[in-house]
Amino acid sequence: MPEESGSRVYVPVDEALAKILADVEPVTAENVSLLDAGGRVLAADLAAKLTQPPFDASAMDGYAVRVADIAAAPARLAVIGEAAAGHGFAGTVGQGQAARIFTGAPVPAGGDAVIMQEAAREAGGVVTVLEGVPPGAHIRRRGYDFREGEIMIGAGETLNARKVMLAAAMNHGSLPVRRRPVVAVLATGDELAEPGAELLAGQIVSSVPAGLSAAIAAWGGEPSCLAIARDTRESLDAAISAARDADILVTIGGASVGAHDLVQGALEAAGARFEVMRVAMRPGKPLMSGRLGRQRVLSLPGNPVAALVCARLFLKPLLDRMLGRASDDTVDEAPLAVALAANGPRQHYMRARREHGAVTPLGDQDSSLVSVFAAADCLIVHAPHAAALDAGSVVPIIPLDF
Repeated sequence: MPEESGSRVYVPVDEALAKILADVEPVTAENVSLLDAGGRVLAADLAAKLTQPPFDASAMDGYAVRVADIAAAPARLAVIGEAAAGHGFAGTVGQGQAARIFTGAPVPAGGDAVIMQEAAREAGGVVTVLEGVPPGAHIRRRGYDFREGEIMIGAGETLNARKVMLAAAMNHGSLPVRRRPVVAVLATGDELAEPGAELLAGQIVSSVPAGLSAAIAAWGGEPSCLAIARDTRESLDAAISAARDADILVTIGGASVGAHDLVQGALEAAGARFEVMRVAMRPGKPLMSGRLGRQRVLSLPGNPVAALVCARLFLKPLLDRMLGRASDDTVDEAPLAVALAANGPRQHYMRARREHGAVTPLGDQDSSLVSVFAAADCLIVHAPHAAALDAGSVVPIIPLDF
């Protein structure tokens, strides 16, 4: 149920997420070169175009032989030819014969095993095989890896280096992937200055867009950072208009209820309709989300940690849904290294570190502390109205992997 505070209603996190993800459809697909496919999300199931290996291939340098001829090793066999990778032997290995063979070469007709060169001695066109082997020894059979037509990578999978290599082995030169959703990032506030600028009196550095852009790129989106919007309707209107072609507009700051918090009014004047206004969480209570035509709008708090925590909880799943990617948001668990006090009415995402198999909340949980957030590697999820917990109690955690 929503949490009420005076006349304000705070929506539970799960309910807010469900509203944000409602009716989200995957973005369109595009074909990209195999060399540009790393990190992209596959838009359709990928079937092998060939059988791999396409022939019975030697797994070792040695000799292709007939098992029947070496049953009573040592055995002397006449060497009748050579098979190398890319250059097979066209003849047939007959009784009392062997063919020199190298790794990756097709096993010649008649051969049913490969003897490692370490187990053989060749001299004067005759090889002495020192030990017997079973049928199929050191042979990679045709189709040992996969067969033509077999689905090897599914739609919605992220193409890491291993999967890109698999796609190449399947003989694909280009791949159908979801285009990267464009995320316009708009920081707002008269107090903000760009990183690297000389700060005027009363100004602070606008740090969230840089971190948020890095996270968006890591999550498969295409960040588009806009110029900082000042606390005037004219500046906000111009920025909102500049972002009109983005799939998602993310605003930072200005979404509370103060006299200078103008973002909600500017967005509503542009046609936005908000479905989530406040969330029963900390940090991140002032979060808003809605729609502006076809565009999704996510208004994050101005405090840097609150902004990035909200992005992890709401923007990442939104991008997953747009990319047609199964969300990998399974919550881990870990025992507490220290006791944890009882929680209040809002779900608390506590910055923490895992060490020696246990998790420790970091000392100061203020949502403005970028240094503390940078030192954390996970968030402890402390449920609303949760009782105090002793050290050793198991708690849910969300890894910070961005």
